[in-house]
Amino acid sequence: MKKVKIGVLGAGRGKTMMKYCLHSQNAELVAVCDFYEPFLEDLKKMNEKENEEMAKGITYYTDFEEFIKHDMDAVVLANFANEHAPYAVRCMKEGKHVMSEVLAFQNVKEAVDLIEAVEETGKIYAYAENYCYMPAPREMRRLKLEGKLGKIEYAEGEYLHNCEPIWDRITYGLPEHWRNKMSGLYYCTHSIGPMIHIAGERPVKVSGFEVAYNDRCARMGALGSPIGLAIITLENGAVLKSVHGVGPYTNSVWYSVYGSDGRAESAREATDKGIDTLYLMCDDAPYEGNIKYRPTEKLSAKAASAGHGGSDFYTMYFFCEKILGDEEAEIVDVYEATDMMLAGLFAYRSCLNNNASMEIPNLRLKSERDKWRNDTATWDENFAGDMLQPSYSESNPEVPDEVYEYWRKKWADSYGQDRKYRY
Repeated sequence: MKKVKIGVLGAGRGKTMMKYCLHSQNAELVAVCDFYEPFLEDLKKMNEKENEEMAKGITYYTDFEEFIKHDMDAVVLANFANEHAPYAVRCMKEGKHVMSEVLAFQNVKEAVDLIEAVEETGKIYAYAENYCYMPAPREMRRLKLEGKLGKIEYAEGEYLHNCEPIWDRITYGLPEHWRNKMSGLYYCTHSIGPMIHIAGERPVKVSGFEVAYNDRCARMGALGSPIGLAIITLENGAVLKSVHGVGPYTNSVWYSVYGSDGRAESAREATDKGIDTLYLMCDDAPYEGNIKYRPTEKLSAKAASAGHGGSDFYTMYFFCEKILGDEEAEIVDVYEATDMMLAGLFAYRSCLNNNASMEIPNLRLKSERDKWRNDTATWDENFAGDMLQPSYSESNPEVPDEVYEYWRKKWADSYGQDRKYRY
């Protein structure tokens, strides 16, 4: 079987994609790039242990300009979440297919650039929104496509993650890290994404709300709201409620979908394996009442050992299958990724405008793009130009330097070194 030659940018989160390549039938890992050289040394050992033969053919880079010249079919972007879009555009223009980790982009200008790069180059772009492929939301989508749920009328999605216990591991104590500076409504597609993927409808308007800044975020040094809420209207009139954030008391990953002919929802995390278990009630079924089961399908066994409930397997598998010519491969394409992201970005604009309802642009239409191609509004001063947004709608909180010093020291003490890698 032909294999897709894969390069991975970002050796932290990118380890998951590397392991997929090292054990798959449709991918071959040929190149890795990360700015922090000692981390690459650790990866060499990991890759040799996973697949000694393939590891011999992997080239390691600290310079992206050298990496992008490597003979490869596709690049997986697992670098900093707020830097994916510019790299995606560059990679496609260099002739590479792209799979982008979350986030797809951080402002509307980047969304326009990304869509137009896909259209101009003809390269495959896949958004690795892995929560779409977790057992319960994946089953919900199957049920919807088979007509068992009827027309989607209402849905709820939650991605709540108390990140305080791991804040040193994922920010390294860097005040400028994107997780410290990002608005609470931007990291939105783990909750919004599966609902849009299930419904198959474009979001047209949104109202956003933020939970008040709390002591947990203050201890973490995170400037954004601990929890964001988005109420989204789809083009068919359905309404979605998305709740997401990094500063709640505890974690929750949960989805509930109401159709005209049925209802499906995942179990709460506290019971029944959470996202692995589905409760279903619908008209088109040989039973009455509410049944509970753990969804499986033909790829479940292969996905079982992958991260995030097996969902990390599907993002890579379908991306490679799409490149190899399977037109039915279930990727999240650039238009659907844009829908997922814009709902969160415009929910935050709603917060900045007293929670007013905001129209979401349809960037599928070339006629709408010119209105937005210079809209750089975001919380990141490196990308915002003169359209800088605060990280929190009530204005950025003051965080003492010692907060970041605490996390920096905890990182160094835990991992035995003061790492400064960017990816």
